[in-house]
Amino acid sequence: MPPADSLLILSGATLAAIGLVAGFAAWAWAGWLRLRARELEMIRGDRPDLLAIGQRIDLADLKERIRKLEAIAAGVDL
Repeated sequence: MPPADSLLILSGATLAAIGLVAGFAAWAWAGWLRLRARELEMIRGDRPDLLAIGQRIDLADLKERIRKLEAIAAGVDL
């Protein structure tokens, strides 16, 4: 069995490495979120009509799904 000093040093170095990797991952994730936020701001600022079109398409899709569910509930074949 290795000496206790070696195990202590090895475990400390491992914890430090895990901490560094986790810190870098958190920093990278925050940067990616900032990038996505800027992209969304650019889309909203330049082309607000695109968001409205997307929302109308989503609304139409939801209405169609509701219509189908109501038909299924009523026992009507589509």
